[in-house]
Amino acid sequence: MRTLRYLTLDVVTHTLAVSLVLFLVVFSGRFIKYLAEAAIGDLSAGVLLPVMLYKLPAFFELILPLGFYIGLLLSFGRLYADSEMVILRASGTSQAQLYKYVAPAILAITTGVAVIALFAGPYGALKANALLSEPRSAEGMHVLAEGRFKKQRGGDYVTYVARIDDDGRMDTVFVAERQRTESGMSLSATLADAGSIEIDQASGRRYLALSDGKRYDMTLGSAELTETQFSGYRSLIPEVEGGLRSQARIETLPTGMLLSSDNPEHLAIFGWRVSLPMIVPITALFAIPLSRTDSRRGRYARLGPALVVFLLYFVALSQARAISEDSSSALIFIAVHALFLLSGLYLLFKEELPRWLNGRV
Repeated sequence: MRTLRYLTLDVVTHTLAVSLVLFLVVFSGRFIKYLAEAAIGDLSAGVLLPVMLYKLPAFFELILPLGFYIGLLLSFGRLYADSEMVILRASGTSQAQLYKYVAPAILAITTGVAVIALFAGPYGALKANALLSEPRSAEGMHVLAEGRFKKQRGGDYVTYVARIDDDGRMDTVFVAERQRTESGMSLSATLADAGSIEIDQASGRRYLALSDGKRYDMTLGSAELTETQFSGYRSLIPEVEGGLRSQARIETLPTGMLLSSDNPEHLAIFGWRVSLPMIVPITALFAIPLSRTDSRRGRYARLGPALVVFLLYFVALSQARAISEDSSSALIFIAVHALFLLSGLYLLFKEELPRWLNGRV
């Protein structure tokens, strides 16, 4: 019992430390990226922090499995480097028994990842998207800024809006665009009395809807000027690549809805969510034998090869998700998990396998 408590506490301590470092790296990188979106007007600064808080569970879907895997490697590597593991092994403790000692920690992390991946993550994404769908959250609309001219695309796109109400309605909207075409340089200018943001409920894409205005088009080198008067005009607002708004709406669907759906893409997302908690017990099979080292080589000697194993596992699951979106079959996920499960079991029982075979003979 003392050995169980000692190993569990050591593994949990290393896991929390590693997970905290990984979280700070990921969160700070994402936060800086989303701050850039707010700076260019694609996102209202007032909703940035709430949206990030709602998306926190999604950060831990992979941080916890990776943090636990590295925590196991560092914890057992320290025990080997300090010769503590030598005493345990000399007393008859096998690698399989070590796995049993850390089984409570494995079960706790697996349960936590399952709750996050299946329930908390989709719910947080749903609440974040609800905030992003509010009219005021699109205050800058990627290119518009209240009360000032703003240049985009290297000066090829200039916009101005006099005022934006709390409900998202805009007064006096001006848009000037310069485009390079095969026939030459074309210029267009649009002036409207009012405008607003419209969100397509099916796709989630945003449109700039203008009303009661005029549009002027001309080509450089030509004296022809085209004037078009409109009562309603709508154009697609481009999304920032990799930004908050560009994320797929399918990620917000509840797990129960994905399970009952016949859509291959929905089934692929469901398979991915179920696969995330399964990473924890399977990678632990690799962590215990791969952490084996000695005081001369140090606790970090096997960290590189062990991380390669985790990377291969993650890439294989990503490819399985892409393939299942076309084939509408979960067998590819099962095949990947079975391959790594059998490989991990072989590494874990490799030392006992010859004795077991001799006993059977």
